[in-house]
Amino acid sequence: MIRRNVQLPPEHIYPIDDWRIVERRFSMRYLEHNETIFAIGNGYLGMRGNLEDGRPIAQSGTYINGFYESWPITYAEEAYGFAKTGQTMLNVTDGKIIRLYVDDEPLFLPTATLLSYERALDMAAGTLDRELVWEMPSGKLVKVASRRLASFRHRHLAAISYQVTVMNADAPVVVSSELITPENNQSKRLGDPRAATGLSHSVFEPKLSFARDRRIGLGYVTANSRMSLAVSAEHVLETASTWRVMSESDDYTAKTVFSVDAEAGQPITLIKYLSYHKSRTEQAPELSARSDRTLNRAADAGFDHLIDSQRTYMDEFWRRSDVVLRDGDPRVQQCVRFNLFHILQAAGRAEGSGIPAKGLTGPAYDGHYFWDIEIYILPFLIYTSPRIARNLLKFRYGQLDAARARARQVNQKGALFPWRTINGEEASAYFAAGTAQYHINADVVYALKKYVEVTGDEDFLFEFGAEILVETARFWADLGAYPNGNDSSFHIHGVTGPDEYTAIVNDNAYTNLMARSNLRYATEIVDRLAREDEHRFAALVHATGLTREEIEEWRGAADRMHVPYDEALGVHPQDSSFLDKPAWDFENTPSDHYPLFMFYHPLVIYRHRVIKQSDVVLAMFLLGEEFSLQSKRRNFDYYSPLTTWDSSLSVSIQSIAAWELDYRDMANEFFRYTALMDLADVGGNVKDGVHVASLGGTWMAVVYGLAGMRDYGGALSFDPRSADDTVVKFPLIVRGQEMEVAIEGPTVTYLLRRGSGLTIRHRDEAIELAEGEPVARPTSLIDESQGERDAASKEA
Repeated sequence: MIRRNVQLPPEHIYPIDDWRIVERRFSMRYLEHNETIFAIGNGYLGMRGNLEDGRPIAQSGTYINGFYESWPITYAEEAYGFAKTGQTMLNVTDGKIIRLYVDDEPLFLPTATLLSYERALDMAAGTLDRELVWEMPSGKLVKVASRRLASFRHRHLAAISYQVTVMNADAPVVVSSELITPENNQSKRLGDPRAATGLSHSVFEPKLSFARDRRIGLGYVTANSRMSLAVSAEHVLETASTWRVMSESDDYTAKTVFSVDAEAGQPITLIKYLSYHKSRTEQAPELSARSDRTLNRAADAGFDHLIDSQRTYMDEFWRRSDVVLRDGDPRVQQCVRFNLFHILQAAGRAEGSGIPAKGLTGPAYDGHYFWDIEIYILPFLIYTSPRIARNLLKFRYGQLDAARARARQVNQKGALFPWRTINGEEASAYFAAGTAQYHINADVVYALKKYVEVTGDEDFLFEFGAEILVETARFWADLGAYPNGNDSSFHIHGVTGPDEYTAIVNDNAYTNLMARSNLRYATEIVDRLAREDEHRFAALVHATGLTREEIEEWRGAADRMHVPYDEALGVHPQDSSFLDKPAWDFENTPSDHYPLFMFYHPLVIYRHRVIKQSDVVLAMFLLGEEFSLQSKRRNFDYYSPLTTWDSSLSVSIQSIAAWELDYRDMANEFFRYTALMDLADVGGNVKDGVHVASLGGTWMAVVYGLAGMRDYGGALSFDPRSADDTVVKFPLIVRGQEMEVAIEGPTVTYLLRRGSGLTIRHRDEAIELAEGEPVARPTSLIDESQGERDAASKEA
């Protein structure tokens, strides 16, 4: 049972539209919500959906991926190896603001009389559009139409088209385009560990400020991290009316103000081009020169060219990525596309960076990168945008030296990737549910393995991935032990699994299983290199100091890895002590006391058999070939009633598992929660940004859940579940070939769109796909006993 209520915004304000998220009426009630939902970004630059008008505003936000301030983590009681330096993604200069004054009266939506209003996030075009008609007390009618984008073709560039028309009279019009840098960054909400860290010091040290005709700019260096930033704006005004312009700037603001003698019915069109450049090594003047070049090219090409290039990019993205889903709920298609679109906005141009847990839509979790990338986001990108997936894995490799240093800090060999980070250093101040989640190493390797198997990119594996394999395997071999001598099982003690309601335990099942997979893959690849490519093997030995004895040590640890199992229950205990704890009293827990971590001390939670997300169910999906269907059923039935669903990461995996077990009603319920996580604000905190892992989980729930895809060892198989009224269609890229899966009620059709030939399996049948030749097979229809199985599972 999921302890949340899904309440979608009302349709008369937010109508259903397959390709747009639409707001038909301005509402202060949904202001915070909409600032996240209507955010735009390109993976490098992100802008919250704040109004151009500058007011009202709940939480302003403009973010550059990887641009952060560092600060010393203060502990009341220090200990060796604790993380020393925090990192916070910064809210940088706001370039969205374009204030409008007609007859010297400002446009202010809460009090304005609006004869019409529509704002729309256009997911096909990659733009945020708004159009309204404002009736002034004088009777003058003012039409305002704007379009905003963060360019995917030009990662440093954003642009806004802002058109004003006084429809029925002449009037003086002032349009003030501004750059505003926050002198103090966001403050933390007390009691919520997800919120961004408040910085008490002044972050931005001014380095340049200019106003030249219609171009303005600001430049800074951060106080501690010493990163540089330059932001510039260029303006182009088109109108038949008479106009004047004035620009000015100081340390933290710059603006260009157009004063227009507007004539009735004559549009005033302002194009605002924005350029954001950051650097760890270059200074603000150099970055400002780069911004000038970016703006010159944009202005020369024109706004229409930007729109066309954005649409071309989006057309290609949707050709590779679109999921068509019709299951009787018309809102679902809109939600699925919204989730995929926001993944693109978080990852599209994230070269040299990771993906923050909230993308670039909000400040929560300080803009840190977690395991979300590897387990929840990369599966979608590997199958639809392999180049982006490669960039993200290359980013992890780029932080390998920092991971080596972190392993030494916690007294281990090899490398330990940080639980949360921006610059590669561990930034988690709470080691019990942070640093102790050593499974991050195996998660990175799991994603690396999947990428190589699906894409066939072995050059990446041998050039970059092999080092990761050596250092992570070295870490596991050093971390674990044989408590009863070398003839006993290999145990890993004192770790925390993905379930953060259970901490610092011995033999966490997820960690041990994933570590075993990590060790086996490392052994396999290193053995292969030694056999097949002596030059690359020699280079690997030179880079890592690898020895033959280590390889045998890894093999032995993998072969003798202890995996907890309880004979009486027939389940894998989450860890060695999990079954000894008393169960949480769900019946007497108030419904408004979720998530538990907001209302109960961690020690209270740790003492009980209660789960934030199920480690074991997740492991049985990721490593599903290692478990029988009966084992999966017993574990799912045991752990589901103990799960609070307090993590947005949990419901997508539960949906996949429920589909595999033919628990159709439960699968649909879990899928609904993951698909609606942000649009329905299931977690109650969408105001702080989208849930990136849940976005990726939506795709996984469709492809791995409803379509029953499995890709163990890179071999694709499908066991689709369906019903008579279900339509599902999605593309996949497999080793450079493009295929499509289409489910329509009782039939699934496999089509190789482009390629020389691909072998897949439909359940137990091998199918050879040839380009352009569809192959149809029956789906696994749900039988009439389904309701009984669902009920039995819920009672278990």
